[in-house]
Amino acid sequence: MRNTNANVLLLKERLDALYRTYGGEYLGTDPLMFLHRYEDPEDIEVVGLVCSAFAYGQVKSIQSTLSRILEVMGKHPARYAREFDVRARARDFAGIKHRFNRPVDIVLLIYYIKQMFERSGSIGEFFRMGYTPDTPTIEGALYSFVEGVLSLDCTPVYPGGRLPKDARVRFFFPSPSSGSACKRLNLYLRWMVRRDGGLDFGLWDFVMPSQLVVPVDTHIARICTRIGLTSRRAAGWRMALEITESLKKLDAYDPVKYDFALCRLGILDKCPAVPQTRTCAACDIRCLCTHVRRT
Repeated sequence: MRNTNANVLLLKERLDALYRTYGGEYLGTDPLMFLHRYEDPEDIEVVGLVCSAFAYGQVKSIQSTLSRILEVMGKHPARYAREFDVRARARDFAGIKHRFNRPVDIVLLIYYIKQMFERSGSIGEFFRMGYTPDTPTIEGALYSFVEGVLSLDCTPVYPGGRLPKDARVRFFFPSPSSGSACKRLNLYLRWMVRRDGGLDFGLWDFVMPSQLVVPVDTHIARICTRIGLTSRRAAGWRMALEITESLKKLDAYDPVKYDFALCRLGILDKCPAVPQTRTCAACDIRCLCTHVRRT
């Protein structure tokens, strides 16, 4: 869509309607559902980081993996992480695999969380060490967070204390500096920062929602391209920033509020990768789609 006032108003009208349509009743299609099983903020923080780390692949596969991990961690995941002894508990996750991530990656992720507690008292405070309040986005804070996590001790898992370049735990902590869209970390930040009782938790009140960057996955990249929120082809950090800037024209304070609803269109096959006449005809944002206007 061309960026005219009329088009921006139409875009806001339709995306606001989409936001109202896809709320908490659709949690069952998202790893966010697991966070809503806990009441203690520390548990929510820990479960959120674990869930976001494994938020890739098919929905059923993600849910299966997370159910197994969280069953091991018990009713109080934060306590489990605080008391985690790598040598004594490494076998807890034996047999749990998620695509190319293996039990060793789960073990090190939990060990990293334990060290964040030891150093800062919480994951949020560990993130806060690299956070600057007067920046337009969380890019710098995210970079610092990733660097901080990957510099933590890994000796119980990798003797010698050097994290191999090909260690698959690195996949959980990509950095904007590499050009990655950092989808799963941006998803975690959305859960922790936004204040939305039906979805996100707003635990980290030191971060402004306006600083968040939209979590770009294949669904968001495809849909946002089709409705003109980005002109970029590669689903990387630059695309994430461009989509976020476009959404700020609709809600400068809370641009990523549209993420959950837009993603439902992809997850629920309401905006398939290969357009289908019947599906497109029933789409809630059909009037915005460049593909529909071409056909």
